[in-house]
Amino acid sequence: MKFVSYTDQGQPGYGLVSDDTVHPVDPAFREQFGDLRSVLTGSALHRAEAAATGEPLALADVSLLPVIPNPGKIVGVGMNYSAHIAEMGRQPPAWPALFTRFPDSIVGHGQPIIRPQVSDHYDFEGELAVIIGRPARHVAAADAQRYIAGYSCFLDGSIRDYQRHTSQFIAGKNFRHSGAFGPMLVTPDEIPDLDAARLTTRVSGELMQQGHIGDLCIGIGRIIEYLSGIFRLEPGDVILTGTPSGVGAAREPQRWLEPGDVVEVSIDDLGTLRNEVADELR
Repeated sequence: MKFVSYTDQGQPGYGLVSDDTVHPVDPAFREQFGDLRSVLTGSALHRAEAAATGEPLALADVSLLPVIPNPGKIVGVGMNYSAHIAEMGRQPPAWPALFTRFPDSIVGHGQPIIRPQVSDHYDFEGELAVIIGRPARHVAAADAQRYIAGYSCFLDGSIRDYQRHTSQFIAGKNFRHSGAFGPMLVTPDEIPDLDAARLTTRVSGELMQQGHIGDLCIGIGRIIEYLSGIFRLEPGDVILTGTPSGVGAAREPQRWLEPGDVVEVSIDDLGTLRNEVADELR
C-alpha cells in the first residue's frame, strides 16, 4: 500500500495511491480517523485501504503534505554511513547519535524548502525515513520489523554553521521549512529488499549522494531497539536513519543550496521527493 497526505482546494485529506491517482478515504472513515497518524494509532491501515473509495484525484492536482503531517516525534540518527562519517572527520559511533526535528521544520513533496536569512550554509542530506505503526517499548532488534508501518524519503536540510555552534545538532536541524518528507508512505510489503534499495540525492540534476540502505552502520532494528529502550515510540513517530557521503559541506569547493536549486531524494521502491529552494522572505 502507498498513502499520501494532501490538500485539495485548501482542504486536507489522505488516500491510497495507485499509479498517478489518489483514492481518498470515504467521509465516514475520515470522520473516525481524521489523518494518517490517527489511522496508525487505531491500527487501521488496512481498513483505510478498503475505505479508499472516494472520487479519484490526479496526484499532480493535489498539494502534498508531509506524509505524517503531525508526528509526535521526529528522531534523527546522525553519522550512520561509514563514508559520510569519514568525510565529516568523525569516528564511527558505538551508539546512535541522536537529534530531533520539529514538525514545523518540514514540508511535503513539491513544496518550497527555505534557506534562512541568517545563513547561506544550507546543506542537503537525503535519508530513509521509518514510520512507526504501533506502540514500541523495549523492542528487541530482531522484532523491530513488526513495529514499522512503512517508509518514505526525507530531506534532512541542515544549516551547517548553526549545527556546529555546539556539540548538539538541534540548532542546525530545525529552521522552519528547511527539510522535507514524502512523497508517500510505502508499506514494507511493497519493498522486495530494503537493504538493496539505492538512495540518491541530486541537486539541480547533479548526482551528489549515492548509497544503499544496507550500508547503514547501525541498522534499523538496532535503532528501534535503542530508542524504544529510552522512550515509547508511538504510531506516526518518524525515525531518520542517516545520510550517505557527498553532502555539500564535505565537497571541494563546498556546495551550499541556493534559491532556485532543486533537490531530489530518491529511494528505490519509495519514489522521489522533489523540492525547490527559496530564500526566506525578508
